[in-house]
Amino acid sequence: MLDAIRWDTDLIRRYDLAGPRYTSYPTAVQFHGQVGTFDLFHALRDSRKALRPLSLYVHVPFCANICYYCACNKVITKDRGRAAPYLQRLEQEIQLIACHLDPAQKVEQLHFGGGTPTFLSHDELRQLMAHLRKHFNLLDDDSGDYGIEIDPREADWSTMGLLRELGFNRVSIGLQDLDPAVQRAVNRLQSLEETRAVIDAARTLQFRSINIDLIYGLPRQTPDNFARTVEEVISLQPDRLSVFNYAHLPERFMPQRRINGHELPAPAQKLEMLERTIAQLTAAGYRYIGMDHFALPDDELAIAQEEQTLQRNFQGYTTHGHCDLIGLGVSAISQIGDLYCQNASDLNQYQNTLASAQLATSRGLVCNADDRLRRDVIQQLICNFSLEFADIEQRFNIDFQGYFAELWPQLQGMATDGLIELDRERINVLPAGRLLVRSVCMVFDAYLQQQNRQRFSRVI
Repeated sequence: MLDAIRWDTDLIRRYDLAGPRYTSYPTAVQFHGQVGTFDLFHALRDSRKALRPLSLYVHVPFCANICYYCACNKVITKDRGRAAPYLQRLEQEIQLIACHLDPAQKVEQLHFGGGTPTFLSHDELRQLMAHLRKHFNLLDDDSGDYGIEIDPREADWSTMGLLRELGFNRVSIGLQDLDPAVQRAVNRLQSLEETRAVIDAARTLQFRSINIDLIYGLPRQTPDNFARTVEEVISLQPDRLSVFNYAHLPERFMPQRRINGHELPAPAQKLEMLERTIAQLTAAGYRYIGMDHFALPDDELAIAQEEQTLQRNFQGYTTHGHCDLIGLGVSAISQIGDLYCQNASDLNQYQNTLASAQLATSRGLVCNADDRLRRDVIQQLICNFSLEFADIEQRFNIDFQGYFAELWPQLQGMATDGLIELDRERINVLPAGRLLVRSVCMVFDAYLQQQNRQRFSRVI
């Protein structure tokens, strides 16, 4: 079965390295300032000519309260009025991008992230969605995957009703941990009742899918109290679960400096949390999709993985990797054909650039032939846990073993250790290697040796 995992503590200790999450290859660390709006316009033109379907990501950076663990691009403010000038520039960006695309290009996927998207007022959400519908071909038959991230402290029944009315049919709910001591340590007090109310509303309003985010490795967490959180979450019966490893990088993320490092669980405790969480979720019928993601067997991600059509992009695992991804808003990343590009990460810079009628593209990368090849290899491994060499050889006109001859000793070592099966035709990631699939992918990363791995979280 695809969801089978075998826990091997020795392998985990040896291969639990710091490395990328491979929402892209090459990763965003490789982006550089030589990519700009000209490259974006060129890629948009190619997308228009090919009439490729679209996936839109809209970044709303505002939060009313700071969560100490957070590493997202956000603006903490109680002043709801700060959203108005941002939305003005966001709508300007939408218009500038859309005029380079064809109205026939359907938006199969839409996601509002942040920050806290529901920081926006109901009127602002209505206006933003109306502007998107005016300039992009959003589907009206509820067949698209239109999702939004929800902080239950910032949403009620009327908000959920509005979101459903506006066309959203998926919600991702930030929960992280239910233990009050843990919540106080990370400044996110959120009751189970608040979370359940949002989920009840989503079910009543017939949202198609509910995802819940959890984080293990937070201060004051123990294997026992985190197991209780997981038990409560299972009782809520979300369709999907994301169980993230907290990466404590206070030198990079200022809010994390407010976390008392002495209260963080020891590495052995973190491993026990993950092992028990996997056992609990597996017993409850969830399948391990990969990385940090679990889903019920009838979920689209689980079905796509069974059918080997699962893909991965900047929004994580997806069934819409064939779409061109357009990122809108401060720090948003686009993936259009072979172009990756990212908007300015500074809010003032983003707004000021658009105020001068220029797009805020600040950096990016254009994939070369080697990038495309390695991207395909990594994508197949991380999504399917398997790789048929003949597929790659036919698509890229190479001899696989010859092209990657330098890597072969590393792969043979992983095969000897029991992470993978390796022969002249394929790689299969074994049950003991599936939790460590990032480590297998890292073998194929041509840039990794040049990088400072402290920029990345550990595999587990």
